[in-house]
Amino acid sequence: MEPKFNGPAYTVGIEEELMILDSSSYALVNRIDDLVEDSPHGEIKPELMESVLEISTRPAADLREAAEQLRGLRRQVRDKAAEHELAIGSAGTHPFAKWEDQRITAAPRYRDLVDELRFVARQEVIFGLHVHVGVDDPDKAIHVANGMRVHVPILLALSANSPFWRGDATGLASTRMPIFRAFPRVGIPPYYADWSDYERRIGFMVDAGVMEDYTWLWYDVRPHPNFGTVEIRAMDGQTHVEHTLGLAALIQAMVKELSEHFEAGKRLADFPYEMLDENKWLASRHGLEGELVDLPERRTVPAKDLARRLYDRLKEHAQDLGGADALEGVLDLIERGDEAHRQRKVYEANRDFTELLRDIVGASAP
Repeated sequence: MEPKFNGPAYTVGIEEELMILDSSSYALVNRIDDLVEDSPHGEIKPELMESVLEISTRPAADLREAAEQLRGLRRQVRDKAAEHELAIGSAGTHPFAKWEDQRITAAPRYRDLVDELRFVARQEVIFGLHVHVGVDDPDKAIHVANGMRVHVPILLALSANSPFWRGDATGLASTRMPIFRAFPRVGIPPYYADWSDYERRIGFMVDAGVMEDYTWLWYDVRPHPNFGTVEIRAMDGQTHVEHTLGLAALIQAMVKELSEHFEAGKRLADFPYEMLDENKWLASRHGLEGELVDLPERRTVPAKDLARRLYDRLKEHAQDLGGADALEGVLDLIERGDEAHRQRKVYEANRDFTELLRDIVGASAP
């Protein structure tokens, strides 16, 4: 495994998994082949299901450049979909789709995945947001990934956007989280001492034949040596592009803070794994409407208060990185509620999933 953590630091890449919908019924449809095309803004590519489309920006120097690319990609797939009487929506789950109706993409990696995981892979009709941030040293990348583990719950709470599943209100803010939890090698990642420790332990798994390479690790945070980034994978897909960009700006600022922590020779606090995982569950259950344990304290605080504290603390880092404007998307989530809250509000008016999806499609447009 050859690490490519050679800079520049703090570049940003954003990946969004989007729903392909019939433009009249808003049902999820297996039409990825109609939508894949070249793009001047980044990549448009298939995912595991033929009803899922992924857009990926190229590495951007700052959030302004990333925002331009992401809006361009959303605009392009929206317009291409309209040509085929389709629509594009963004959320953590489709409110009434069933996995039994989805086809697996005809790509060797995905066929291998289904062959290995069976039902666990087939039922994964979920839509996530992944953010990559460039790091310029392999040991620093491990330090950042270790430090990001404590932030996973608040990132999930901020991004919670999947309160419905298979035509039912689940009572969760992020239903996507427990669905994906059925996969192996997911969730809060292990703590690694340094790059050599990571390389040795991942090499053990590859040599044992349980996975092909490190990309078969689907942890909430992982170093990505081929890209020279730390990738954060914990979030639900966001309906409003401003919220995607706000979360990306917050994550970029977190990576900068942790990188400077490493460069100063400081050690990370040692939080119990089970407490990190419990906080993640609380975030999935309640989103921003609930409480999280305020580590290292042994008390709970409103998730919105914790998010506000992080926003205030990291605002200067975001300013230094050119992401202050994008970071305002996080403030909107704090002040007006996560998107799961917004979905419930729209649905409760008439208890009409078609109306909810029409709203999601409209709000997903850049």
